[in-house]
This record gives sequence, C-alpha cells and structure tokens, in this order.
Amino acid sequence: MHLSHLSLTDFRSYATADVSLAPGVTVLLGRNGQGKTNLVEAAGYVATLGSHRVAQDGPLVRAGAETAVIRATVVRDGRETLVELEIVPGRANKARLNRSPVTRQRDVLGTLRTVLFAPEDLALVKGDPSERRRLLDDLLVARQPRWAGVRADYERALKQRNALLRSAAPLWREPRPGRGRGAGPRLAPGESLEDARASALSTLTVFDTHLAQIGGALVYARLRLLRDLRPYLSLAYATISDSDTHAGATYRSSLAEGTPVAEAVARGEVPEQEEVVAALLASLEQVRSQEQERGVTLVGPHRDDVLLQLGELPAKGYASHGESWSLALALRLAGFALLRHDLGTDPVLVLDDVFAELDVGRRERLADLVADAEQVLVTAAVPGDVPDRLLEGQGRVLDVVLGSVTGRD
Repeated sequence: MHLSHLSLTDFRSYATADVSLAPGVTVLLGRNGQGKTNLVEAAGYVATLGSHRVAQDGPLVRAGAETAVIRATVVRDGRETLVELEIVPGRANKARLNRSPVTRQRDVLGTLRTVLFAPEDLALVKGDPSERRRLLDDLLVARQPRWAGVRADYERALKQRNALLRSAAPLWREPRPGRGRGAGPRLAPGESLEDARASALSTLTVFDTHLAQIGGALVYARLRLLRDLRPYLSLAYATISDSDTHAGATYRSSLAEGTPVAEAVARGEVPEQEEVVAALLASLEQVRSQEQERGVTLVGPHRDDVLLQLGELPAKGYASHGESWSLALALRLAGFALLRHDLGTDPVLVLDDVFAELDVGRRERLADLVADAEQVLVTAAVPGDVPDRLLEGQGRVLDVVLGSVTGRD
C-alpha cells in the first residue's frame, strides 16, 4: 500500500498543491512554517478522517475559504483507488471513492492506512488518558474499519445518557420548600414525584443496557488489541532505546474494583465479551447514586486508561525525557508492526519532525527499523536530521517552500 498522488485545495496553508509520491522514503524538507506537516496531516486525514493536531475540522480550511478538498490516489496490490474528501466545517463532510459518492464518510476508511508519529505523541506517555484511549481506538479502526461505527454509536449513547442524568437530576433530590419557583423538579400535570422518579429510573435502566452492550464490545476489542500489541511494543522499545528495560502496557478499566472481571483485566487477561458487558452493567448499577448526584456517566470505556510501564515503574512520572520519546515511538512502531502482520501489507509510515527530537543513536536505530517499509514519509527542517540510510536506493527529497513542493533532479 502506498500513496501515489496527493492533491489539496484550500487545505491549511495551501490554496492548491499537487504532489506525486512513490514507494520508498520521501523526505519533505523545508524550514519550519513552510507547510511540510500540512501535507502529511492531509494524508493522515484520508486514513482516519481526523487530524493529529486539532480536534475540529475548522482550522483545516484555509483562511477565507469555505471548504477544503483532499484527493489521494492509493495503490494497493497494483490497483489504484481515488479518495476525495470535502471538508465543510459546521456541516456534514462529503466523500467519494473513484468519483462515486459514498453513503457515509466513514465508508472510505480502510482504503488508506497510515501510522503517524509526531512530536505531539509525547502525550501518549505524559498526557491524559484520552491520548492513550485514542491510540487504541485509532488502531482498532485501522485494523477493522467497522469499529469506527461502534465508536460513534458509543459516543452517541454516552451523550444521550449524560443528557438524561442531567435533566433528571432534580428528581433525585428532595424538594426544599420555601425557595420560590424552581425549588423542586418540574412535573407534568397530575404527575407525582414518585411517578416521575420511576419513569426516569426506567428510562435510565434502558440506557444502561444499551451503553453496556456497546461499551462492553469496545472494551473487549481494546483488550484483545492490547494483548496482541504487547510483544511488538516490547521489541520496538528494546530496539529503539538499546536497553534491556521491558516496556509493558496494561489496561486500566473503570469497572468496579474487586470483581473477577476487573481483576482479570488488571492481570492483562481478556475475559469473554459477555462477561465484560455484564461487569459493565453491574458497575453502572453500583455507581448509580453518584451519577444521579453528579449528572455524568462514571463507568465505561470513556473513563478507562492504559498504564504504560518501564520495568516495574509506571512510565508517567518516572520515565526520563529520552525514555518517554523512545516509548512513544515504540507504541507507534508496534502499531505499524501489528497492522503489517494482520493486513499482509504495510501501512504508510509517517514520521513528522521526529528525527530532530532523537539523539544520533536513536536516529540510526529508527532508520534501520523503518527502512524496509513500503512507503515512509518524513518531514525535516534540516537535511542533517535525516539518516543517510533512509536516502539510499529509492529515497528522494521534496523541497517545501512557502507551500510550493518541488522535487530534486
């Protein structure tokens, strides 16, 4: 799998851009602020329908333009597929495959798969749990695109359940007389407080079952993914860091502590999906009074985390700067190796301004690891940051200057 062409219209700093690409290593070379990262961000957007730099689509559209368009030609097993994405902030984006509209934008997922490492990925080690959850979920979708639908279903169910908890919050509190209008909950004509509470509780029970079914499936998939990822993570970290320290990763669930399923997850095991669903439903029931008081869902995959370890210690708070970089990079390389194994083809590997952050030894070891990938896109500000090893054979350099991309003869 590789990108053979990337075309942009009103994307980020580019009014227009047409870039021909090829298998092997391509280095996008230019000073900071010239538009190198914008190009690989566009490639990543085709693969994931999201940006590694911003959460919303608005900043992706060039100032003064209403929409942005990305066109990417993907080659797999000798067959070309054209992916066209129109980004329309505030409205539904549009997508085409081989110039034919698709029913849902996420139907293009799987056409291109990328693994992207960028300086922001240091947050995988040092940042919030949301960064590590996103790592797992993005890998799930790259592995099997159907998980994009499951993620969307879970986010929708979670939003609806939280809305119910907030709207019903006055029902769980005892009314306080003497405080004027709004002192108690709003009731329908002829409706008693007990009837309103019973109705809200019945609706919440339905939401619990729905959320547990979808959330349990997502947690189960994450557990299986992490189990498969661990050997690749350990090997990648040992190679990049040139160290005997073992890198590990354990799933931290929000399930009620002390239950058999929660303990199995903490040991790195993968319970059956039905067991995870049942445990999630039981945990929701256990924290119901707290949720009613706070108006928010306290249990589920949106509250989970991944504990990264170096040796016996948690990486967060204990790893040095260099160890953190090595571990973050190892996580991405482990994902690349897992996808290579599962798909039977290489995803496109993107290294965005990575080599500048590494010492000489790590640079060379990284170059050795990725040199045989089908396609590697590298951004760099200084030629000396890129190991010579990567420019041997099919390696090529494209100069990026103020949004203009030119190849070298």
